[in-house]
Amino acid sequence: MTGRRPTARTPRALADAGLISPANLATAERVAAKYAVAVTPELIAAIDPNDTEDPIARQFLPDETELHVAPEELADPIGDQAHAPVKGIVHRYPDRVLLKPLHTCPVYCRFCFRRETVGPGGEALSDAELDIAIDYVRGRPEIFEVIVTGGDPLLLSPRRLARIVKALDAIPHVGVIRLHTRVPIADPRRLTVKCITALVTANTALYVAIHCNHVRELTPTARTCIRALTDAGIPLLAQTVLLRGVNDDAAALTALFRALARLKVKPYYLHHADLARGTAHFRTTIAEGQALMRALRGRLSGLCQPTYVLDIPGGFGKVPIGPCYLKQGADGGWIVEDFLGQQHEYPPLP
Repeated sequence: MTGRRPTARTPRALADAGLISPANLATAERVAAKYAVAVTPELIAAIDPNDTEDPIARQFLPDETELHVAPEELADPIGDQAHAPVKGIVHRYPDRVLLKPLHTCPVYCRFCFRRETVGPGGEALSDAELDIAIDYVRGRPEIFEVIVTGGDPLLLSPRRLARIVKALDAIPHVGVIRLHTRVPIADPRRLTVKCITALVTANTALYVAIHCNHVRELTPTARTCIRALTDAGIPLLAQTVLLRGVNDDAAALTALFRALARLKVKPYYLHHADLARGTAHFRTTIAEGQALMRALRGRLSGLCQPTYVLDIPGGFGKVPIGPCYLKQGADGGWIVEDFLGQQHEYPPLP
């Protein structure tokens, strides 16, 4: 589009856009030398440069705190490499796999758990490597769901995206294809009619999971993009990362989850921030996350509530870590707590 800014891929470009001060430029360049930087025009326009606590800026602008690595932080915090039988495949659970055809994204989140492997020039699967990865799925009838991720699969050309979708759609035991993407939020103009057509399946259910962390990411253009997906009959989910200084209060999460539900996007997971290197400033405590989920219970429709999950470091998978409302009573019955914090007795089960 004429006159539209390009994606800012360097601290200098971000400084030229008025988002990094000259005093902070040298430090930002040190961060960028270690972790990839990219902020799309859509998100640049969403940032308030006068707000020092802007939740969009915090997610995407390089910050000196990223240079501090805590002892518990890991290069591969969720253990992708421990479960990679062939290039491009992560097989952590018996019935589903990740397929990673590329390692580039429209934007680079400062808290990304794959920040050590994604970025400009990130390795993409060749045609032969993609065939081997799909053959891996084809040869294992226990695989019901394939999650196409990366990187961001909606950065693929419609032709290559259609090739992947059609190949998976033709495997009889695959029942669900799920694409994880930031494109509808970060670069919604990329989602063309050809791209949406590439997602058409004949035999499987195809879901799109959108990564969105704050209601202000849902710009008018992003909302139009999301409606184009739902109008095409594609069911949508949302994944959110709990981030200190971005969405770590009940009002922010309520606004986000209600806005998503209004757009026919089901909030699916609220992720506890992973132990990626240089991201300690984003992590809340688990107790803080549980308190937030408790604050939402009863005050926010169940349709709007995701499952609060922790990806166990080392590759052992996700587990729900939300608050518990049930405990054993002294008489063998149960004590149940309602959303107001009041306790009620429930009789022993026969």
